[in-house]
Amino acid sequence: MIDRRMTLASLAALAATPALGQPRATPRGFVARDGAALTIDGRPYRFVGANVWYAAWLGMAGQAGDRARLSRELDVLAGDGVTNLRLAACAELSPLRNSVRPAFRDRDAFNEALLVGLDHVLAEMARRDMKAVLYLTNFWEWSGGMMTYLSWVNGGRYINMNDPAHPWPAFADFNAGFYVSDDAVALYHDYVRAVVGRTNTVTGRRYADDPAIMAWQLANEPRAAGDLEKVRANQPAFQAWIAGTARLIKSLAPRQLVSTGSEGLKGSGESRDIVLDTHRSPDIDYVTAHIWPGNWGWLKLNDMGGTDAEARRLARDYIDQHVAMAEALGKPLVIEEFGYPRDRNRYEPDAPSTYREGFYRDVHAAVLDSVRKGGPLVGSNFWAWSGEGRPRHADHRFRAGDDAWLGDPPHEPQGWYGVFDTDEALRAEVRAHAAALAAVRA
Repeated sequence: MIDRRMTLASLAALAATPALGQPRATPRGFVARDGAALTIDGRPYRFVGANVWYAAWLGMAGQAGDRARLSRELDVLAGDGVTNLRLAACAELSPLRNSVRPAFRDRDAFNEALLVGLDHVLAEMARRDMKAVLYLTNFWEWSGGMMTYLSWVNGGRYINMNDPAHPWPAFADFNAGFYVSDDAVALYHDYVRAVVGRTNTVTGRRYADDPAIMAWQLANEPRAAGDLEKVRANQPAFQAWIAGTARLIKSLAPRQLVSTGSEGLKGSGESRDIVLDTHRSPDIDYVTAHIWPGNWGWLKLNDMGGTDAEARRLARDYIDQHVAMAEALGKPLVIEEFGYPRDRNRYEPDAPSTYREGFYRDVHAAVLDSVRKGGPLVGSNFWAWSGEGRPRHADHRFRAGDDAWLGDPPHEPQGWYGVFDTDEALRAEVRAHAAALAAVRA
């Protein structure tokens, strides 16, 4: 699976890259930041987006992937007005439970087959005028992530998420060691250089020259630690990692945006100052926020009817707080993850999604209101598109070797938050929002 010549090939490709100061034609179509707005070729860029973390796996050749399904999924999403996809461009081969296989890399080399899968996805997205946001590692265990990098350099020590022997916040606090481990960060930065500096084998275009890539993201949901005391203590190392990695990416891909992938307040010890610091670097182009009322206890999963109104009120307030922080920073804001369970917390594709539909309307209304007022909130990506994917097992659990690929990652029940192609009411809401955004005059 792992091609150990890949590292040498990546270094050779980097050596062939023109120097940063060398004149180069500037292609059109890149998403740019203009103050608190995003633009393309001088026009406002606002979007309806989705998370499709598994797209590169579908893009692989042969039995491991399903390129025909990938094309169908992209066609359906484009038809619904979705123009922005947030994707995993990472997965570390991991000893952690529930971590996805195959992975993009092991400790010493990279998986060229999966990287070609990503090449294929980006080529297909470009054909449909879609933009990609690519995250480069993960705070959580389901794709290996920072805990795996640490295990590679600390003699194999790690903690599984939700291990009863190490209750929360042990996992998050252990993971914070990543930011102060020079060896772990060096391995991660090697991967950043190789992927951001890659040349697409399908199109022949360098990733850094591809306007289909809107932004590189440091990680999925990075946070400094678990509890607030440790978050505050770890801020210097966390902020140094953010600034240093963002600067590295900008040196490799100066035409593309960089974002943190932060949840916002919930990933920052509920501290406004920490959210501001996390997004203050001049090399971080926009603010991100994620909203999970069910995971955070706002929505009681055994009493959705009785708690839905309050959960949605808290979510609207959460958005308002992040709009205010984006305004203070003078940067755009994207709600790049938001999810809500199906009625009665069921997972089946035919289960009703009445409460979820209302939640989607709230998020979409906030984006539309901001866009109409010229505010910083410019787009959203729902979590997550499952499309044709269906749970393989009656218990809705992912098992090693599964290749159904749903929006719910391997550590979660398959069908929990995913939007299926048969979710007509949800898809109608997405289409209506896309039409409303398109109707707003610049």
